[in-house]
Parts: sequence; structure tokens; C-alpha cells
Amino acid sequence: MIDKILVDLDANGINTDSLIDDLKKLREYALEEQIPLVVKVLRYTYEHIEENDSFLIPIPDDEPIDEEEEGTTTTKEETVDPIESLKYMVALTKSVKNKMNISDLREYRDALMAY
Repeated sequence: MIDKILVDLDANGINTDSLIDDLKKLREYALEEQIPLVVKVLRYTYEHIEENDSFLIPIPDDEPIDEEEEGTTTTKEETVDPIESLKYMVALTKSVKNKMNISDLREYRDALMAY
């Protein structure tokens, strides 16, 4: 299911009708596997797409924020690539045993909740 979503995103971009259905199916698998973080992120994701007809959450920054430079950096929201960010988020669900994937999924969850 993850691979199907990624291929569809490459081929069609964010086609809300099929994408939302696929995300809901993927969420059902996560429910069966009892992975609450993935279940929640997927629900927030398809609700976000339903509301905005796009995915407006940036890819989490892998660099720690340097507080001294905070005032001079541009926000990532200015350069959001909805398809790349969504592909990255979906790909993270493939390996939930990886601590970095869990960390990035938590950042997506928090960003989706705050949006």
C-alpha cells in the first residue's frame, strides 16, 4: 500500500480522491498492527488534505535549530513542496522501528495538529 501511494504521487501528484482512500486503507493496516503514532499521523494527514486540497506541512528539519541564527533563517514553510513532503511522510511509515523515522513522524503529527 505504501509503495502504491508513492507511485501514485509520482505519477499523478496529489489526487485527493484516490489519495485519501489509499491513506485510509494504510491507516487500517496501521490499526491492525497497533502502531498508534502512524494511525494518528495518517488520520491527520488525510483530514489536512481534505481541508486544504494539498499537503502544506514541510519536511521536518534534520538540523537542530541554532538559537543564535533563529532570527536570520527563512522558514521552511516558504519552500514547501507538498508532494515531496507527503512522499517523505508516507515513506517514514515503512520502518517504524527506526528512531529517526519515529522522531520525524512525531514532528509531522505536531505540525499537523498545529496547522
